[in-house]
Amino acid sequence: MTKSLPAALALSLIAVPAFAAGDAAKGENEFKKCKACHSIIGTDGAEIQKGGKTGPNLYGVIGRKVASEDFAYGESIMAVGATGAVWTEEELAAYVANPADWLKAKLDDPAAKSKMSFKLAKGGEDVAAYLASVAPAAAP
Repeated sequence: MTKSLPAALALSLIAVPAFAAGDAAKGENEFKKCKACHSIIGTDGAEIQKGGKTGPNLYGVIGRKVASEDFAYGESIMAVGATGAVWTEEELAAYVANPADWLKAKLDDPAAKSKMSFKLAKGGEDVAAYLASVAPAAAP
């Protein structure tokens, strides 16, 4: 019985899904899919990635409160933002995989809707890593 406890613990650790760190270089390439709706414009106006204006500017999104950029967000994502939720690489990767399902889970509301209809089935962790890499420098 004493040998089975360590084995059970080891198996339980394997079963816990871990977030795989993304590859920023791959994410920069993958961001091409996002440019139809999103751009990355620095606070100084520098265009890091020229893109559409259908979606919000993604400069500094990692570490920023959800739905806090000056943009006409949908009701459901505004409700998530009202909880104080902040974009992390993990949360952003989960969101872009299926925005509507992410909102439904976050709000525990099967009627939650997303204005973002695009789903990034794979590579979300890479895009999140890329967006983190083009974020403003942290204050000392």
